[in-house]
This record gives sequence, C-alpha cells and structure tokens, in this order.
Amino acid sequence: MGIIERRQRQKDEVKNDIICTAWQMVMKDGWQALSIRKIAEAIEYSVPVIYDHFENKEAILLEFSKTGFRKLSDKILEAKNQHTDPAEQIRAMADAYWDFALNNTEHYQLMFGIGMACCEISKAMPEQEKFRSLVMEPIEALIGKNKRSDLNACLKYHTFWSVMHGLISIKIIGNAAIDAELNKLVLDDAIAGFIKNLA
Repeated sequence: MGIIERRQRQKDEVKNDIICTAWQMVMKDGWQALSIRKIAEAIEYSVPVIYDHFENKEAILLEFSKTGFRKLSDKILEAKNQHTDPAEQIRAMADAYWDFALNNTEHYQLMFGIGMACCEISKAMPEQEKFRSLVMEPIEALIGKNKRSDLNACLKYHTFWSVMHGLISIKIIGNAAIDAELNKLVLDDAIAGFIKNLA
C-alpha cells in the first residue's frame, strides 16, 4: 500500500471514529448535547482534527440525516416493491415509514428536526430526494390511473408527509392521551382517506 492510500485510509478511520463517537453521544445525551469539543475529548484528538473532517456540528448532523434518509428509503422501497397497486404501495410505505420512525427515533428527529421537507431539497441532500421520489411515484401513478388532472402530486406528497410526520411527532413526544394502538388506527384511517382523495 502506498503512502497516499495509507493516508486516505487513516483519514477515513478518523472520520469513522468521529461519526461513531458522535452517534454514541447522540444516543446517550440527545443531539442537542453534541459538540465538537466533546467529540474531540472522547476520541482524544484536538478540535482542529475534527474540523479537518467536518466544517461544524451541523455537518456531522447532516451526515446522520443522510444516513437516516438512506435507511428510510431502503425500508420504503422494500415495502413498495411488495405491491404493484399504487394504493397498496402507499399503504405499505406509510406502514414502513411509521415503523422506521418509531424504531429509529434519534435518526428521525435529526432528519426532520430542522424543518419540513420540500420538493427542492435535492439540491441540499440527494438522500432526501430519493425518499421523496419513492413516495411521489405511487401518488403520481394513482393520480394518473384515476385521470385526476385537478390534483397536484407535489401538494399530495406534502399532505402525505405532513400526516405521517404529525402523527409520529405526537407518538415520539409521548402524548399519554393517545395510546399506541389508537395512534396506529388514526394513521390507517388517515392513509385510507388520503388514498380515497386520490381516486
């Protein structure tokens, strides 16, 4: 192995150490407690070494968000591919989204904690664009199948995402007045209404 390859491998190892350590901190104390100084102390490197790999804390959080969107997209795609009917795809994707959010709470909070997804997000994060495309495809197919030229697919994507995100946020916050079973029934009812609206 040459000097250049060895240096690149060492650089990749340090970056991986930073990510792993930062994620352990997020899991233990929440993402709000994360800081460059704490990461540097934990991996016994100087603060400038961290800055050699990440511009700031937000760059590390963006890395986690990208990972989260890749994982979510994989789950959504897996669920979608189990069906050929667009309405069934939407139901399956909603269930996969729900399961991902509840089983990956830290990732979910990082992915969506900085604001609502929009149709122009691909410029900032291609991983989020993949998720958007996966959800948009059956929405557009259902609109086309039902010849609904009066419906805007992007608007319907935002409606889908808003319903999902709203119910999951209620669940994550832990509203004691709404138990898990009722929350999932509300989700199923909302998705059934969403699909019916596309008919």
